[in-house]
Amino acid sequence: MAAKKRSRRGPTPAPKTRQRRASAATKRHSLGWIGAGGRMGFAMAKRLLAAGHKVSVYNRTRSKVEPLAELGAKVVDSVRDLRGCDIVFTTVSTSDDLIAVCTGADGLLAKQHSPKLIVDCSSVSEEASAKVRAAAQKLGCDMLAAPVSGNAKVVTAGKLTIVASGPRKAFDAAEPYLAALGVGVTYVGEGELARMVKICHNLLLGVIAQSLAEITVLAEKRGVPRHAFLQFINNSVVGSMFSRYKTPAFVNLDWTPTFTPVLLRKDLDLGLRAAKGLGVPLPVTQRTRDIVNEAVEAGHTDCDFAILLEIEAVKSGLALKSENVAVDDGLKKKSTSA
Repeated sequence: MAAKKRSRRGPTPAPKTRQRRASAATKRHSLGWIGAGGRMGFAMAKRLLAAGHKVSVYNRTRSKVEPLAELGAKVVDSVRDLRGCDIVFTTVSTSDDLIAVCTGADGLLAKQHSPKLIVDCSSVSEEASAKVRAAAQKLGCDMLAAPVSGNAKVVTAGKLTIVASGPRKAFDAAEPYLAALGVGVTYVGEGELARMVKICHNLLLGVIAQSLAEITVLAEKRGVPRHAFLQFINNSVVGSMFSRYKTPAFVNLDWTPTFTPVLLRKDLDLGLRAAKGLGVPLPVTQRTRDIVNEAVEAGHTDCDFAILLEIEAVKSGLALKSENVAVDDGLKKKSTSA
């Protein structure tokens, strides 16, 4: 018998197959976004639009989302206008905001018409999330808690990571869209488990930021330039994406907000409250919360939480100056030669 002719094409690579399947799945759903005018919401909605999805967007201040219309978004005047969407994403600041936009009189959930799925990407309490989830379930609407790790610059760089919890079938429906927002989506189970993961994440974020501020001031007071010190830290085993993308702010004293001390304090409070309920002492987190609260009480409310460096320097009698050095934030794509 003659040998069978081998196919020259070979098997289709798994990543491409997965991508085609994801693309086919995503065409079935109409999307909405509440809070698309915030730093995170804007950047995330923009990525969905860039991926070719049709997205209707709402923000209390309409002017903040009008630039998205130029990218193909449909700007709506009310949360009510998003009730007919299959999937609605929410990025809001507080627990009360989430409850209001979902269960308020003019909110997303209504007996007559509600979306099939709510995907909340905010950092809110488990209690608030559970309240919205229960209200949604009564109307036949699923909910995913899907908080994220990163800021608007991280979103733009395509390096956002997401943790999600809720009904598995809801996660499967939303996964292609969540995957389009960044590099990783982790499903951790039912209910509000993702909220705990994100709270723990932000406790670590606050503690690391404060520790990084302390050691940077210590090194500089001994005479080490900040950019050189942070370059070493970033290249060491303890360096991270976070330390890298905070390096330009630390080196050049740029406090343009990506995440404010007010928002960090809120998350630290959420974590400490959860820890108290579970009987877990968090002494380092508690001290960090006190320091962040001092920053807020001193009026540092509309700046980035990297201001912790300046606060530590003042306490140490060190006068900081911008080093005016161009440093890598780890977010830009590096060009490669052919």
